Amino acid sequence: MGITSSVGKSVGKMVVPQVGRLAPGVTSRAVLEALARAIDGVGPLPPAARAAERQLAEQGGNVDRAIHEVIENNVRLAGAQGFATNIGGLLTMAVTLPANITGLAIIQSRMIAGIAHLRGYDLDDPKVRTAVLATLLGSDVVDELVKRRKIPGTPLALAAAPVHDPTLGVLLATEVAQVMLAKVAGKRLATAAGRRIPVVGGLVGASADGYTTWRAGRYTDKEFRPRARR
Repeated sequence: MGITSSVGKSVGKMVVPQVGRLAPGVTSRAVLEALARAIDGVGPLPPAARAAERQLAEQGGNVDRAIHEVIENNVRLAGAQGFATNIGGLLTMAVTLPANITGLAIIQSRMIAGIAHLRGYDLDDPKVRTAVLATLLGSDVVDELVKRRKIPGTPLALAAAPVHDPTLGVLLATEVAQVMLAKVAGKRLATAAGRRIPVVGGLVGASADGYTTWRAGRYTDKEFRPRARR
């Protein structure tokens, strides 16, 4: 992990309470809505399963290559929205921070859901949607929540659970909101020096959002083991 990423994470944890006041719309409800839009489609973005199937067709039915393309496509989307919401500098933080977090949640959820679909998981299953939320947290946070017994298992275990626990989705959405706030706020403050040149700030934002999306894609690829596809 790079110095900027480490500093950003540490600083982000310290400023989340303050940033939370700047971004009051970033709540568990907002995260759950972002998840639904990511899976069902929003604006120019088609539903996650449809986009994944298009990649599968382009790759001649090769699932692994299709997953690679799903990750690459969403990394580019994350970088683009990261640039767009980071060019304004610290003075516009109160306006752009909620947009950056919501946009990143939608893009990463869409990517994770697309990979899960290609691996044979039913995105209409609420247990699978809960697993997508857990994957958004990343392996370190998931392992900590399992260790503290706040969640019963890894994303794969949640997707395969015998019954759906609706309270688990709200808990995970709350955790996702906090993790997203920490990541984005930490990125903003750790790179504050570059904000004197707005384009530099945008490039930093694009790189950071692209990298975190790539990591989320790799974690998803590892976590969702293949099932028989319908």
